[in-house]
Amino acid sequence: MKKTLSPREEYLYGIRKRKRAVLTVQLIIAAAFIFVWEWLTAKGIVDPFIFSSPSRIADMFVIMVRSDLGWHIMITVLETVTGFLLGVILGLAIAIGLWFSPFANSVAAPFLVILNSLPKIALGPVIIVWAGAGVSSIIVMAVAISLIVTVLELSGGFVSTDKKLLITLRSFGADRKQIFTKVVLPSNIPVLFQSLKVNIGLSLVGVIAGEFLVSKAGLGYLIVYAGQVFRMDLVMMSVIILGFIAFAMYWAVNFARQIVEKKINHDT
Repeated sequence: MKKTLSPREEYLYGIRKRKRAVLTVQLIIAAAFIFVWEWLTAKGIVDPFIFSSPSRIADMFVIMVRSDLGWHIMITVLETVTGFLLGVILGLAIAIGLWFSPFANSVAAPFLVILNSLPKIALGPVIIVWAGAGVSSIIVMAVAISLIVTVLELSGGFVSTDKKLLITLRSFGADRKQIFTKVVLPSNIPVLFQSLKVNIGLSLVGVIAGEFLVSKAGLGYLIVYAGQVFRMDLVMMSVIILGFIAFAMYWAVNFARQIVEKKINHDT
């Protein structure tokens, strides 16, 4: 006898079913892309020397795993995570400070827009001279690229918090600190995690740009080296690994968001 599901069970079952369908379609698209890529290179329609092929990339991956690929991946991941965390912490602190001082926020707004529009990678030589030709300059590059975006997104979210609710809290005698901790920050959790998702890619771009300039290890270093000796298989392999790193960090942020939202919903 078929079991009758409650409305809540039907809703949760529908969510799980949709997630499985999305994952299935994503895997089919990825498999089709790999198959077409391999077929085009095998038929000579696409030059395998320039664009490589899945089979050649797989062979290169096996060779590099037996060498020092793990070391290069670890270096890039550590630099990215460090730059990502520093960018988020500093960006959150600056955004909070700007919310507590509307005057400072008004003064800083045009300068933040200008700083965000500047090509940070063009400042690479200046950063290297200031921070030194090493890991520190790579991390500074990652922070420089992601910091301003974090400040702009969070400060914009803080300022756009429901004005009527803030006025109501002030009428009950709540001070600015209580308003921020009880309403402004909790209501902007989605904005915070959205900025984290954006910063993943920005931090990775900053790290790779820094590794292009000064690093002697890391996936960015591998890409530069492989390009210089025309080993396109190594270039494409490194780029694909970077994609997996970005996906893993995105998944970690999304998982943290789910935990935080569950805790907030449980507390309320």
